[in-house]
Amino acid sequence: MAMRDDGFRYGLVTRLLHWSMAGLMAWQFAGMGIKLAVGKAPITAFWVGTHKSVGTVLLALLIVRAIWGLYNMKARPAHGGGFWGLAARGGHLALYAMMLVVPASALLRQYGSGKSMTFFGLPFITGGGSEVAWMTAPADAFHGLLAWLLLAAIGGHVLMVLVHRFIWKDDTARRMLG
Repeated sequence: MAMRDDGFRYGLVTRLLHWSMAGLMAWQFAGMGIKLAVGKAPITAFWVGTHKSVGTVLLALLIVRAIWGLYNMKARPAHGGGFWGLAARGGHLALYAMMLVVPASALLRQYGSGKSMTFFGLPFITGGGSEVAWMTAPADAFHGLLAWLLLAAIGGHVLMVLVHRFIWKDDTARRMLG
């Protein structure tokens, strides 16, 4: 398998970034789902305890993925034309925008809170300052809402993969699946 995208399918690096992020997002949403369903419990504390660190990893992977996507721009498989091609491009742009805004707003909130944060147990953001409202307010207002909207968009993305595979019976899904 080629490392780079080739116009017909995504390369190894793109696939690794895509599926790594998919797994980490599944972890994030499962943790929040358990928190909502179970409330405070040892499993919730463990899962939610990783939320900030995993979110930071997701933001870093998104940045790498965006740079890699720009590097491969001319070799990436086309979305196609017409309404469905435009919808695919718009859907992917919306996914990328939410994948950027959700963790970036949370990190801004964390920094603005004046509280420290660890990254898998290592110091990442030092605390001790006072809260800065303009930094905390956006995430307080939108982080959770946009995260659940992101999950809905991911659901739409998966639904369209299934439509391509089982209704339209084209090879679109194989571009990422192999």
